[in-house]
Amino acid sequence: MSQASSTSRKTLYIGGLDAAVTEPTLRAAFIPFGPISSIDMPMDYAAGTHKGYAFLEFVDGEDAAEAIYNMDGAELFGKTLVVNVAQADRLAAGSNDLTSAKQAVWSTDEWYREHAGGDEGKDEEKENGKEKKILA
Repeated sequence: MSQASSTSRKTLYIGGLDAAVTEPTLRAAFIPFGPISSIDMPMDYAAGTHKGYAFLEFVDGEDAAEAIYNMDGAELFGKTLVVNVAQADRLAAGSNDLTSAKQAVWSTDEWYREHAGGDEGKDEEKENGKEKKILA
């Protein structure tokens, strides 16, 4: 494995985490595969818990590959883990390309304004099947 490819593949996505899983628990589960440089567990502040997934970065890419091989499909607190290489968020990278964002083209305001043909407020103008008269 080349140095560049092992460097880009040392951060793992770990999904399917039970609400009881904490950062120390995750560290204890993955430390047998090698030194860990960081763990990030995004929080759901409304619920007061993590969102059910985490990002864990190993010092070495080969350790990350070993963790994927051994932990993908394993159980932790009764829930099956999904462990794979984390992918860079394309929106965070500053890309405005809709295809890279994996977003429907009609979900943007620009597309809607361009293709709606001026029908944007018609539903509000109708009341019980009758159009209101708009005075100019």
